[in-house]
Amino acid sequence: MLTFEQARHEVVTQISKLKRVPTTVNLSVWDAAGFVLAQNLIADRDYPPFNRATRDGYAVRASESPAGATLTCIGEIKAGDALTQPLEKGTCIQIMTGAPVPPEADAVVMIEYTARDREFIHFQQSATKGQNIVPAGSETAKDQLLLQPGTHLGYAEVGLAAQIGATQLRCAKKPRVAILSTGDEIVPVDASPGPFQIRNSNSVSLAAQIREAGGDPVMLGNASDRIEILGDKIQLGLQEDVLVLSGGVSMGKYDLVEDVLKTLGASFYFDAVAIRPGKPAVFAMCNEKPVFGLPGNPVSTMVTFELFVVPAIDLLSGAPARTLPFLKATLAEPMREKPGMTHFLPARVQFDSGEARVKPLPWQGSGDTVTMAKANCFLVVAADIQTLAAGENVNVLMRRGIY
Repeated sequence: MLTFEQARHEVVTQISKLKRVPTTVNLSVWDAAGFVLAQNLIADRDYPPFNRATRDGYAVRASESPAGATLTCIGEIKAGDALTQPLEKGTCIQIMTGAPVPPEADAVVMIEYTARDREFIHFQQSATKGQNIVPAGSETAKDQLLLQPGTHLGYAEVGLAAQIGATQLRCAKKPRVAILSTGDEIVPVDASPGPFQIRNSNSVSLAAQIREAGGDPVMLGNASDRIEILGDKIQLGLQEDVLVLSGGVSMGKYDLVEDVLKTLGASFYFDAVAIRPGKPAVFAMCNEKPVFGLPGNPVSTMVTFELFVVPAIDLLSGAPARTLPFLKATLAEPMREKPGMTHFLPARVQFDSGEARVKPLPWQGSGDTVTMAKANCFLVVAADIQTLAAGENVNVLMRRGIY
């Protein structure tokens, strides 16, 4: 049985072999957040384009501004002003944050360290050359590569694109990810379930995870436990870029997903992973399409999606597979788990004391969505660990979209 690291590596390896080039779409910079960039972004000029003041104060020659010096203020420069007045010897110019610094000045003294008497400015601290000035071109030079294809576009990236005037961006189209739940016990989310039925919550949570990961969910509904019905739905899902199934992958009489995929010529790379929850996870390729069979219990579905489906969406978007966002946290209380499998346990991490401190949440197993909704992370317990003491450093996998 593969470890989750080995299984994740298998996903990356097999999908990388496809060598697919994503189709692209031109988007307004206003709409491009959440997509993957498919072009180079080049600086249109130096940034900043002038020596920029970072504080409100006075532009001076540092050599003329030791503590105790007095200079004559000959004007004012605010952000957006053009430089028209030279800085003569023995003078200073009042300047605002973001304004261009006169070429003769080499320092800005914060207004807090001065006293003003009419046009005379008394300096209480010595100026040092370069203080409170961002030199022209120090952030980036004209024609420098800023962002390249495969970059995930977040708020900083689209802000940078807007800064350089890139109002239209060529982006990879989001991979279409078909979602198919299975099981006779499943009813639509807007239905009233019978006493032994459950609503199709997995399709809703999977759609949310797909969007957060950069994919476009395609809802296929639910397939009952009939080979012919399941086969038809799977073939429909194989028309999309990725197919994700929930349920039907364990060892029960009516767990039919693997059997149906075999009849369709699928190649399997794993059908179990040494994790809890989520052990009976399946990854296959069918008609050159990645297929993931995720366990039907909701928390198992959530865990295995994050571990195995997210890197597939990355690669099919033309981006590198992102590493898992683990962080170290201090365990708040002792705990004990069965060894042999890596555990991903619902937990809450807090940063109140300035460092991450994590506490596992009491839960009723992989069907406990109520507890999962209270968690902001998974506490990760390695397969070779049985007991952990309070105060130990542990790995935490943050929930995507929450932190």
